[in-house]
Amino acid sequence: MKESPSDRIRPGAHRSLFGHLPDSRGVEAVTLVNALGMQATVIAYGATLQAMIVPDRYGALADVTLGHASLGEYLSQTAYFGSSVGRVANRIAGGRFVLDGAAYEVPCNNGPNALHGGPGGFDKALWEIVEVGDTPAPFVRLAHTSPDGDQGFPGTLHVTAEYALGEDGALAITYHARAEQATLVNMTNHAYWNLAGEGAPTSAMDHVLTIPAEHFLPTDETAIPTGDFAPVDATPFDFREPRVIGARVRDTHHEQIRIGHGYDHNWVIAPNRSAEPRLLARLAHLQSGRVLEVLSTEPGVQFYSGNFLDGSAVGKAGQAYRMGDGVALEPQMFPDTPNRPAFGSIRLAPGEEYCHRIVFAFSADG
Repeated sequence: MKESPSDRIRPGAHRSLFGHLPDSRGVEAVTLVNALGMQATVIAYGATLQAMIVPDRYGALADVTLGHASLGEYLSQTAYFGSSVGRVANRIAGGRFVLDGAAYEVPCNNGPNALHGGPGGFDKALWEIVEVGDTPAPFVRLAHTSPDGDQGFPGTLHVTAEYALGEDGALAITYHARAEQATLVNMTNHAYWNLAGEGAPTSAMDHVLTIPAEHFLPTDETAIPTGDFAPVDATPFDFREPRVIGARVRDTHHEQIRIGHGYDHNWVIAPNRSAEPRLLARLAHLQSGRVLEVLSTEPGVQFYSGNFLDGSAVGKAGQAYRMGDGVALEPQMFPDTPNRPAFGSIRLAPGEEYCHRIVFAFSADG
């Protein structure tokens, strides 16, 4: 049912208490609201996007990102719903890397590899809300300090995450970091999307996806890139033209679909970072008309088709999340970059500033 303006929260940034950690520390939530009635709720635990409410072509609002209604559920889940992940997003082979001639190890939490910064990454931290404001758009800025040796990474790292909801229907996320010693940084947001609504009876496999990439990164059996830049042409990985996700997600004639149990790969948008966000992906739900465009300053996007959602996690609408109920589009540098010089570098030196800008731009086709 379409909501009336009187049902909506007034535009601005609104703080509330989301819950308490086992050590009694409070976890705040900030809900950003624009004049269109769109809402983005961010919780301080993991600097996490907990809800994203957007209109369809008729103006009806729905929460289109997967997540939980309670803090306790976030503490026990391992799917990274909406989390800010780091220091290093995606996988590091064997949890090992060499930086400036010194060897380091990160605890392995994904089979034989380290994933998303290790078992105690940024998604598990209670970030500090340092600023909330209404102009020029409702925003919240959060900060976290990762000490030297945290999860095996060298050097103290100071990071911030800012969420801002514009009147143009775009949620902008900006990650900044500065290091006291040379270290590695590759941050992203791990939101899952279902543009029909996170409690919809249908999965996200009927969504139409476009990724403007000529190549993707094939992986080994443990999801580590082989080092090849494989052409997408004549494969299930070709999304240069709009394609229904579910049409080829189970096509195990292609070895990489079998290895990933669907899509869990990085697409190569460009060889290097860009100064301004560029289009990485476009996701559309034809029935509602909702469209999501993902833009970023990073050269790669990890498309994950929710292959390991197994019904054990229950969403905000009270429904179990099953395989394919949401899809993640994670802008980032390429997986295992520390061990693949051909992929570039994620080294951050003292005096340098890391900045990753992501834009989730929402609209509705008429």
